[in-house]
Amino acid sequence: MKQQTFHPAGQHLIADLYGVTATVLRQPVAIESLLRKSAQAAGAQVLHSHFHSFDAGKGVTGVVLLAESHISIHTWPEFGFAAADIFMCGTAQVHFALDVIKQALSPTSCDVQTIARGYNSDWGKPVTPQGDWY
Repeated sequence: MKQQTFHPAGQHLIADLYGVTATVLRQPVAIESLLRKSAQAAGAQVLHSHFHSFDAGKGVTGVVLLAESHISIHTWPEFGFAAADIFMCGTAQVHFALDVIKQALSPTSCDVQTIARGYNSDWGKPVTPQGDWY
């Protein structure tokens, strides 16, 4: 059996959003709607979502599961901070999802790390699966 090269072409964004108005960071329904809209803007297919609100006045944590992977968020309204994690493969555009989130949350600053998933560090060569590959 011929071994094939693995090409997931996944992009993973880790975004720290600072200076966000506390009110929006406390609203699980609004945050869920925002992440679903961001997935649609990226061209991703939403499979399921789950969000949780902590004690009154506290933050929200949640995840939107995608056919392409996921978008998750955790908020700290007391610090005006949100941590977002956007991972997508295929033709979905992670940066489009982040743009929607940034536009809605209006952070004063945003630090973003971009990680190419499924590639090793040996000169950017794709990872080759071990064992049988069907």
